[in-house]
Amino acid sequence: MKKYNNGEFRLKDAGNYFEVYGWVNKRRDMGGVIFVDLRDRSGMLQIVLNRDFLKDDFKVAETLKNEYCIKAYGKLEKRGEGLANPNLSTGEVELIVENLEILSECDILPFNVYEDTNINENISLKYRYLDLRKERLQNTIMTRHKITSSIREYLNGEGFLDIETPILCKSTPEGARDYIVPSRINKGSFYALPQSPQICKQLLMVSGFEKYYQIAKCFRDEDLRADRQPEFTQIDMEMSFVTEEDVMNNTENLLKKVVKDVKGIDVPDFPRMPYKEAMERYGSDKPDTRFEMELLDLTEILRGTQMNVFNNVISNGGIVKCLIVKNNGDKYSRSDVEHLTDFVKIYGAKGLAWLKYDNDTFNGVIAKNLEEEKLELMRTTYNITNNDLVLIVADTPKIVYAALGALRLKLAKELNLIDENKLNFLWVTEFPMYEYSESEKRYKSCHHPFTMPISVDKLSDYENCTAKAYDIVLNGYEVGGGSIRIHDPKVQAIVFKELGISDEEAQKKFGFFIDAFKFGAPPHGGLALGLDRLVMILCGTENIKDVIAFPKTQSASDLMMEAPSEVTLEQLKELGIKIDVEEDNE
Repeated sequence: MKKYNNGEFRLKDAGNYFEVYGWVNKRRDMGGVIFVDLRDRSGMLQIVLNRDFLKDDFKVAETLKNEYCIKAYGKLEKRGEGLANPNLSTGEVELIVENLEILSECDILPFNVYEDTNINENISLKYRYLDLRKERLQNTIMTRHKITSSIREYLNGEGFLDIETPILCKSTPEGARDYIVPSRINKGSFYALPQSPQICKQLLMVSGFEKYYQIAKCFRDEDLRADRQPEFTQIDMEMSFVTEEDVMNNTENLLKKVVKDVKGIDVPDFPRMPYKEAMERYGSDKPDTRFEMELLDLTEILRGTQMNVFNNVISNGGIVKCLIVKNNGDKYSRSDVEHLTDFVKIYGAKGLAWLKYDNDTFNGVIAKNLEEEKLELMRTTYNITNNDLVLIVADTPKIVYAALGALRLKLAKELNLIDENKLNFLWVTEFPMYEYSESEKRYKSCHHPFTMPISVDKLSDYENCTAKAYDIVLNGYEVGGGSIRIHDPKVQAIVFKELGISDEEAQKKFGFFIDAFKFGAPPHGGLALGLDRLVMILCGTENIKDVIAFPKTQSASDLMMEAPSEVTLEQLKELGIKIDVEEDNE
């Protein structure tokens, strides 16, 4: 067995003999002497292959190429005067090799492992096992291990039980699209892969386990993006006899420990902000608070203005809000603002009005049409000064928040307003109980249909009913969310009714779950943290593929394993499945 880590040798080890293993990271042939950087997961050690010491083995040394896997035995010695390498943790020593053995050779590489340069993503994913040899990705995966170890240590110490829940579940379509799995034994019937262990963890509370956690695989068949994968990992927690405060305090202490263990940083207590305030100030329920530039309200200032573009919106119940780009107006030309206008249109905005303030006066198209007193009130209310740029959107609250919230992030990146070294945690609380689905033309659960309302009396007030729900936000990403659950069957029945779920449909979808709550269910609540996203942020990458050993592409494909793939007709016949491929008649 390999006994020594290449990256851990130091000057104190000099004078002793060691047997080391690893991959040839680089070789330098000096004629009679070959220097090799030998890499394992701990780092690199320079080994010296000298003709005088190796004799017949030197012929073997001359055949070495990058990524050959080798074993070497020799004496660790201090490097010569002035030859230490300060860029290596082992840079003061080197191994003078006396015996060398090639364990396996390496074919022609599709890319250089020792170079951490950008390569075609499809190539890197096809040869993921080679990509994972890179120091950056190895460090990321090892950091993920540190994070999960820290999590387990904390939760075990707090009396939580690690309990596994099923992967083959019942399809309960009340969220994202399920991945479904056909049953061979029960032809025509299907399992679903769990979007989360939500139902099972609540049943564990009914079972009396009181504190549960699981680092669980979850599956959602949805469109992908840089921070989303079809299969992802959740740090799932549930607790009995708790309040919102209990769950949030427990999670906050957990995350403080993780950051301390992994980054060596003490983070302060997490601020708390109601959902409504987050939307009004930042246009987002996951605001990045590492920089200012909040959304400012112009609705009352512009009420009654002669400019119909604003007054019509306000008269119809809409709002007007703006962003003020402080002391950077000179960086945005008219054409730059036109590009910003195109950007906000992606989020449904009809346009982007703008003003510049220079030489103690407002400039821009709307400055000529807006009443002087309105401009002055705007200036004094928000302390607009020379070289400020004011960007305005008028529309429904949903569109204004979406457009300006996204624009705020875009401007912050363009102007380098974000301190990338900060870790800003935030609790967002009091989420709406419902959200309106434009596609289905009905109200749906904002979180899930088992969330406890703050007031049962307001369950019929779709616009104003709030839930005992909370999200944990880090640097503009939602890294977790949860709620206090409904444990009273009567309240659950009312929620189903308000969501348009009939008694028959509820029984069909959740019958076993509803029945369980008739037998003395405790008050309970919990939260799930997205492990992949948490690791992504703590490792300083914006691509979630970097923190998953074997990720999928944007089209949910595994290029290395070539999955998904076709199966044989015999397999389909066993499952009682026929594939209907429609011909393209165009």
